[in-house]
Amino acid sequence: MQVKPLIVIPVYNHGATLRDVARRALNYGEVLIIDDGSTDGGSDKISDLELTVVSHKENLGKGQAILTAADKARELGKTHIITIDADGQHFPEDLPIFLEAIEQSPEAIFVGSRNFEGQNVPGASKFGRSFSNFWLRVQTGSKLSDVQSGFRAYPLEIFSVIKTSETRYAFEVEILVKSAWAGYELKDLPIEVHYPSPDERVSHFDTIKDNVRISLLNTKLTMRSFMPVPHRQYDKDEEGKITPIHPLRSLRILLSKDETPLNLAIAGAMGMLLGTLPLIAMHSIAILLLCGFFRLSKITGLAVSQLCIPPLVPALCIEVGHYMRYNQFLTEISLQTLGYEALDRFYEWVLGSLVLGPSFAAIIGITIYIMAFTIKRFLDMKPQ
Repeated sequence: MQVKPLIVIPVYNHGATLRDVARRALNYGEVLIIDDGSTDGGSDKISDLELTVVSHKENLGKGQAILTAADKARELGKTHIITIDADGQHFPEDLPIFLEAIEQSPEAIFVGSRNFEGQNVPGASKFGRSFSNFWLRVQTGSKLSDVQSGFRAYPLEIFSVIKTSETRYAFEVEILVKSAWAGYELKDLPIEVHYPSPDERVSHFDTIKDNVRISLLNTKLTMRSFMPVPHRQYDKDEEGKITPIHPLRSLRILLSKDETPLNLAIAGAMGMLLGTLPLIAMHSIAILLLCGFFRLSKITGLAVSQLCIPPLVPALCIEVGHYMRYNQFLTEISLQTLGYEALDRFYEWVLGSLVLGPSFAAIIGITIYIMAFTIKRFLDMKPQ
């Protein structure tokens, strides 16, 4: 694949810094300016530079500016866009890092990780970065060190594959999460950053409106990530449904989606362990949260946890816990033992689950690994 990148500078009333950023960016390739309804005449200051300018009649938001840039880049026959902010925060001299990276991994999305060791770095930026990094990890299992950075490289195909709803700052969060769901790899690149003093800083981030938009988006994305429904992969066809009723077929489908026997085994063991614990009404949430955080198969974890539904596993845990307390099993089932002594039974459930949970998890994990490993060997032996 021949990589043909286009450097994109979205701008909205950054006339004081636009020319300097554009002039320096031109040293590394073709430049496209997306003027998102500026009113300060900034575009007039770059009329003598050899670059392309596309203007919005009104301010539509940074997300829409990036989408407009993607459309224009396709018209120009490009394969990638590299976005860099117009406020002078990013250094165009870091562009070669992105150019080299997309040559090596043209299907990945690269995000510049800002060096926050310098002066004048706002505390809100540090907090916002940590906050966004955490939610990306929960929602996708992917790990980035600077989700909020606008210095990025995108393969153009993602804008045809990924459907987004946001058009302003929240777009940059949405596109990363949905791209990760679709199977695109997210990668960090180290970059430098410059923050001017507060009285010189120009930012169009609306603290209230944009934070509300991002919070609502994170809520929606997190709820979607908790749903035990596979995300559609951009380069794979779905073959059948994944269901615990057909474990062998389900394992075959999961393995064909680049899951590994070890990951499936760990996910199954985690589902069994958490399903055994007395997390009343919280089992599914705990499984989805931890599987998402550690990038394990949520479907496998949830499917295995169904083996722990009452009454069998809770009863076994209570029996083991009762034996640990009194050196004898509970043999009487009555209103007294299950009603009036309910707190005692719950305590015994906790004790028993601490013994049986790891044991069941180990058995399930080993079983899934052996089955998945066998199926994978069979799939690898089949002619392509």
